[in-house]
Amino acid sequence: MKKVLFATTALVATAGVAAADVTFGGYGRFGILYVDTAAGDSTDITSRFRLQIDATAESDAGVTFGARVRIQQDNDGSADGTTTGGVGVDADGDGDNDFRGRQETGINGVRFFARSGGLEVGVGNIFGALEFMPGMYPIDLGLTGHSYDYTAYNFRGDAYDSDTGGAAGLNGVEVMYSAGDFSMHVSASDVNDRLAAHFAYTFSGWTVALGLQDSDAAGDTEWAVSVGGSVGIADLSFAYAKNGDDNNIVGAGGNGDHWVLAARFDVGAATNIEAYVADADYFAETSYGVDFNHDLGGGTSLRGGISSTGQDVTLVDLGVRFNF
Repeated sequence: MKKVLFATTALVATAGVAAADVTFGGYGRFGILYVDTAAGDSTDITSRFRLQIDATAESDAGVTFGARVRIQQDNDGSADGTTTGGVGVDADGDGDNDFRGRQETGINGVRFFARSGGLEVGVGNIFGALEFMPGMYPIDLGLTGHSYDYTAYNFRGDAYDSDTGGAAGLNGVEVMYSAGDFSMHVSASDVNDRLAAHFAYTFSGWTVALGLQDSDAAGDTEWAVSVGGSVGIADLSFAYAKNGDDNNIVGAGGNGDHWVLAARFDVGAATNIEAYVADADYFAETSYGVDFNHDLGGGTSLRGGISSTGQDVTLVDLGVRFNF
């Protein structure tokens, strides 16, 4: 991550403000993605470029005010700017199954925040209490993340949106607090009138978290729990989410229980292997996957993985990621 520090009279409004701190960071990734569905299979180039900008300033009282914004481009978004939200869909009409349609954008919605000590208040394109809950992202499979079946809350709550068109984005409010081994996060938005919270505590190297949400949508997450820690060379994680009552629908529109077991193993000084198994009432079958990540040094890595999703889609990817 590169940092550019501006401390000129052009950016400092008063003598009491020391400086504005602007940080640029992000990553790029590119490689090959193979998708096999009941409708057919395809092998294509996959890529993403993400530039994240964080800007902060500190008041005389020691309160940090800031904002975060992203510029992101994926090569597998749909040509007309719409999103399908699915895997293995021919979003651009070229006859090949795309990995996932997205809303492409020059800049996403901004998250503004004020922070002092262990307390932070955010508004705008918020992180979301369930999205930020420990155990919701126990691994990051392969180069592209695959179907994210290992994310138990299944994106049924507020989350920081990298793809929203224009600078407006989604609007919400959240409060985050941490003290020692305890942390909590409360968020609310107009999306389905969501009100969510998670509470987490770490002891003896293990983290336990509980998430709760009230929402007008029947399929939104009602509650979730996760446990994660290390046993020998393995980092282990279990997560469960109740994503509404089971409505006997498989696939889009399906609700119900979702559970995940995940693990990460170091197999050398520069290489690790990740694996997961997950199931949900709305899956057609049990989902599972395995990957490898090899550190090439200097923020670069070689990554690849294979998975079978809950909707009977096989995904295989391989490529390079570089962080900056």
